[in-house]
Amino acid sequence: MKARLAALISGILFGLGLTVSQMVNPKKVLGFLDVAGQWDPSLLLVMGGGVLVTVLSFPWIQRRGRPLWAERFSLPTRSDIDRNLLLGAALFGIGWAIAGYCPGPAIAALLINPAEAVPFVLAMLLGAWLQPRWLGR
Repeated sequence: MKARLAALISGILFGLGLTVSQMVNPKKVLGFLDVAGQWDPSLLLVMGGGVLVTVLSFPWIQRRGRPLWAERFSLPTRSDIDRNLLLGAALFGIGWAIAGYCPGPAIAALLINPAEAVPFVLAMLLGAWLQPRWLGR
């Protein structure tokens, strides 16, 4: 129960952060990605803030030995770069550049701008459903 509460609180904080930083606004995101046109560098502050918090807190958190409400940390063990990783990263980037959404902001935008966010989220869910079927061929 504690893990679910932690996930809920984390999700709410994440959604609020996305909203305050305007990461749920595809026009803002597309302006950031338009480096050859009217580039809007303000989202660098959002990314920089996330990196700074992680760099400062991660060593301290790892010294704890285990999370507050879980038995162990769930950290990735793979470090190789393979075809699937590169293809997935490319598809993610292309989708982000076309729509101005990535998964977290799209879900948060469902409450703010459902007419724009719903088609993206439906396409994202379809892709998530198709992916294991595609790899399983």
